[in-house]
Amino acid sequence: MFNFGIESYRPQWLNGRSTVAAGHGKHLRALIDRPLTHAWLVWDVRGDEWFSDCPVLLDFAGEQIEINHAKVDDLSITWNTVDPHQPVRWPDFDLQWRHDIRPELCALQGQSLQDIELLEWTGSDMAQGTVAVSFCFPQSQLTIFNALDENGLTFGPPDSRYRRRSPR
Repeated sequence: MFNFGIESYRPQWLNGRSTVAAGHGKHLRALIDRPLTHAWLVWDVRGDEWFSDCPVLLDFAGEQIEINHAKVDDLSITWNTVDPHQPVRWPDFDLQWRHDIRPELCALQGQSLQDIELLEWTGSDMAQGTVAVSFCFPQSQLTIFNALDENGLTFGPPDSRYRRRSPR
């Protein structure tokens, strides 16, 4: 299994909102009211840009969710398996974990999570049915979505073509 250059990472690929909700709904809901303490991304040092193939780590006061998208519709959610203080080893890249590179993410740190949603893409394109995870904070909303074989981030209300659902 490919670990994205992260020694302890073992993605668990799922497809479809109901499968994700069944596997992680209770754990996702348990994050509500916890403050976001860190948001970690893998940074390509030479390219000076986010390396969006690797998981996004959100630490809610010691409970860390690790979200990763691959292919057209694969979503992996894992919990507390990645140490962002350990190196990322990917051939031909100089990668490192960073928690201070996206001002929008930094602005969310310290805010308590108000709600969480699983979003299902309803557009009539090849992404139809893909699942995004959206985190609602007092000052903004963060959505981690499938950007066709990598992660994407948006801040603010999700696109209206998403069907919004609780992770119940």
